[in-house]
Amino acid sequence: MPLAKAKRYLEDVLAHKQAIPFRRFCRGVKGLDVDALYISHIQVNQAQKQRRRTYRAHGRINPYMSSPCHIELVLSEKEEPVKKEPETQIATRKSKKSQASS
Repeated sequence: MPLAKAKRYLEDVLAHKQAIPFRRFCRGVKGLDVDALYISHIQVNQAQKQRRRTYRAHGRINPYMSSPCHIELVLSEKEEPVKKEPETQIATRKSKKSQASS
């Protein structure tokens, strides 16, 4: 990426016009139709709390905790429904009771 383009990209990120993709656990999107994707699974788990300190009056210190989370998002591609075959006439079986009365 050229330097001028990188600077423009960074300015857009700082202005919240563009996002930087998180690619650590990103799978390839080879062969997927992006327009046909839907959210098939979403899960949010609690992460380990991060500890900080907040300083109070008279020399006291209280904990100042943050509550981060792990977000798992799975996208799947919509499948086209399979057309049903036209029904054929199936011979009905007679029960032994109805056969005996005939």
